[in-house]
Formats: sequence, structure tokens, C-alpha cells
Amino acid sequence: MKICISCGMPMTKAEDYPLGDESKEYCHFCARPDGSLQSYEEKLKGTIEFLIRTQGINEEAAYELAVRTMKKLPAWSNI
Repeated sequence: MKICISCGMPMTKAEDYPLGDESKEYCHFCARPDGSLQSYEEKLKGTIEFLIRTQGINEEAAYELAVRTMKKLPAWSNI
């Protein structure tokens, strides 16, 4: 089982990959419509929105949590 390098999601089936391409190292949630990996800025924005929506935290707390979490993932560890 692969783990998404961009968000950490386990990828267990073809539908988890962008365009069903199991050679990708990231999941369909982290991909643009063409299957390419979202930029750091795109992923950060989406992660902040997700955290606000699902965790009920304010934007500042969501930003700090998103940055801390993303730094630990291979796609963003050098940013």
C-alpha cells in the first residue's frame, strides 16, 4: 500500500490515484484535473479549507496546523 506524499492518505485502490494512474505517488485529492500534483500553495489552501470545515477551527489555527502537518510529508519537506 502506498501513502500519498502530499497528504498522507493511504492509497489502496485505483480510484485513490489521479486518473486511476497507480504509478503516481500522490492521491486524487492532491491532483489537478489533468492528474498533475497541485502546487504547495494550492494544497495549503485546500488543507486549510478542509480543516476549517471538518475540525471547526478558525483560519489562523487551520493555517498553523496545515503548515506543521505538510512539512512532515515528503512532497513538502523541503519547503
